[in-house]
Amino acid sequence: MPKWKITTEFTFNAAHSIRDYDGPCGRLHGHTYTVRLEATSDRLHASEYCPHAAMVADFRTLKWAKRDVLKGGLDHCNLNEVLPEGYESTSEMIAQYIYDKTKKTLPEGIKLKVAVSESPNSWAEYEDD
Repeated sequence: MPKWKITTEFTFNAAHSIRDYDGPCGRLHGHTYTVRLEATSDRLHASEYCPHAAMVADFRTLKWAKRDVLKGGLDHCNLNEVLPEGYESTSEMIAQYIYDKTKKTLPEGIKLKVAVSESPNSWAEYEDD
C-alpha cells in the first residue's frame, strides 16, 4: 500500500504563564515556539487552494498557527487568553490544541503528529491513534 508523509516546521511568538506553577514559569513570560507537524496518508487529496488530489495536506493549511492572533493564529498572543477552556499553556497542551484544531481541517484518514518546542532542546509531541 502506498504511503506519503509530509513534514513542515514553523515558529510563532507568544507569551504565557503556567497556572499554579511554583517557579519562574508561573509568571508571565514569552517564547519563540517551534512547531513541527507530520501528516501521513495512503492517498493524496485536494485542498482549499488546490482542486485536484495532489497532496497529503496543504502546507498552507497546516501552518495556520503561525498567523497573527488577529488572523486566527497564535502569533503574538497571550496563550492564557487565547487557548480554550481545558487547555493549559504547557508545551504538551499547546501541541494537543494545534493537533485538535488542525485535525478538523484535514480530510478523513490523514494521520497527524504535532511537536512543540519552547526552547531549542525540549519538545512535546501529541498524536492520537
